Amino acid sequence: MAVSLMGIPVADEPKDSVMWKEADAFMAQMSPTLQPTQRDAIFTAINGNTKKLENVRNTRNSKPTYPANVKVTEPAGNLRLYTPTTSTNNTLLIYLHGGGWTIGSLNSCARFCSEVCSRSGISVLAVDYRLSPEYPYPTPLDDCEEAIRFAIKNAARWGCSPNRIMVGGDSSGGNLAISSTLRMNEGDIAGLLLFYPVVKAWNDHTPSWQKYDKGFGLDGDLMEAFNQSYEPSPDRIHNPEISPMSATDKTLKKLPRTLLIAAGRDILACQGKEFIDRITSLGVNATRLEFPSAVHLFITVPGQETAFNEAVKYTVEFLGK
Repeated sequence: MAVSLMGIPVADEPKDSVMWKEADAFMAQMSPTLQPTQRDAIFTAINGNTKKLENVRNTRNSKPTYPANVKVTEPAGNLRLYTPTTSTNNTLLIYLHGGGWTIGSLNSCARFCSEVCSRSGISVLAVDYRLSPEYPYPTPLDDCEEAIRFAIKNAARWGCSPNRIMVGGDSSGGNLAISSTLRMNEGDIAGLLLFYPVVKAWNDHTPSWQKYDKGFGLDGDLMEAFNQSYEPSPDRIHNPEISPMSATDKTLKKLPRTLLIAAGRDILACQGKEFIDRITSLGVNATRLEFPSAVHLFITVPGQETAFNEAVKYTVEFLGK
């Protein structure tokens, strides 16, 4: 399988590869009305009627099943803790689900969290933060910060080391992972795990945004609806807590070692590469892996099984270091 390291292709991925075929099949089965319907629901909710958006949210909230070697508890109402039944590994991954700050839940990321726990013997804490537009910035970020501080205080009770806490997330969850990590004291977080994160909350007109604007898992106009839901004022989208690429060098150089796994056919691919290039230039130990044929959503929406399993594999390796 072809993977790009730090944005430099190691090999070309043939269009008849399993990952490419799975991504094409994933896109083919998506209804052409799905993303416009989601976008309409978001703007209707911004205007005060959340009924359509609740229906959208319910489609990403199916009750999960768990591997037999994973114990699942809820240490607080908005937290779900996955612990291995047999392991002495003391690392804890705090995971923040994606969904444009607007949809998603503990259930939407349950498969990923439980598989990481099952395959690595590492505990995973998933966070159910409040959603936009009912709760725009900074509420989702505040909830994530509170959860991380709670985890730091309680890690030892869960058999984890306060010195081995890492934070991760996909898409908007990756955005929240970066910003919540930057709210912590330097050294509190041992690692940062990102899947196709939002680092600029606007259409940045990069080549990937222009090329994959429609029909590749995350349409540009849906992403812009997500952005408006999280921060309605265009005057504030450059706030570095909303758009981490706007943070100062002094701030970004405090980030812990970072792994970013990107989907090659994704509007967010270029901005993710820009982010990794920048923090690497500042001295952060950062790596970017790209699955060239994959599209957005391979972490939380079933269908791109090879990309999902490769992502879990690299996650386990990263957490084990």
